[in-house]
Amino acid sequence: MCGRFTQQLSTSEFAKIFGAEDRADDPGGHYNLAPMRKASVVVQREERRAIVPYTWGFVPTWAKDPRVGSRMINARAETIATSGAFRSAFQKRRCIVPADAFYEWHRIGRDPSQPYVIRREDGRPLALAGVWSLWREPDAPEGAEPLRTFSIVTSAANEILAPIHDRMPVILPEEAWERWLGVEPVEVSELQGLLVPAPAAGLIRFPVARYVSNVRNDGPILVEPIDPAEAIDREADRA
Repeated sequence: MCGRFTQQLSTSEFAKIFGAEDRADDPGGHYNLAPMRKASVVVQREERRAIVPYTWGFVPTWAKDPRVGSRMINARAETIATSGAFRSAFQKRRCIVPADAFYEWHRIGRDPSQPYVIRREDGRPLALAGVWSLWREPDAPEGAEPLRTFSIVTSAANEILAPIHDRMPVILPEEAWERWLGVEPVEVSELQGLLVPAPAAGLIRFPVARYVSNVRNDGPILVEPIDPAEAIDREADRA
């Protein structure tokens, strides 16, 4: 799965990379983005590509309560085309979630779970495959702003992730961005062909301190590599 990620760059910087209009105007510096919080995503609306702030936690259009989004932060690649919750979004409402890095946790025995950072070796952002939804409260007054939410698509893990977890977010190569965003009509089978584990080459994984396990913590210290054997001692000194 993917349960935390970073958006360290500003949305203006992401806009240049993804060829989009910056409509989020966010300075970046987010090192611990968690479910049910707003994050910046890339969407395509006809001829316009934009970076906009959506809430992480997919709320289907037919949902009666938006709290269902807390259980729908990820969409499985294997079932997204047939899922009652995600099928329509997969066909019509796809997005890219720019991330400088994402986190995964690994637990051995009774020891506390050890968080790891996964990012590109060259430091460029990852383009995570996502789907989005627009939800309106049934009794909302006319003109009320709808809730826009998203979910990150996950696949089986590659060689980098497999030693610590069996799932990972789908990372889209640059040549697939236009197809995924729907610049031109695309067959569902072609989209499904993109939902595969990313090549391990070019990705790196390293352990970080357990500060990231608390959603209230933020800052560059969360992505600093550490020796796993030192993690508990460092946190005890900080307490």
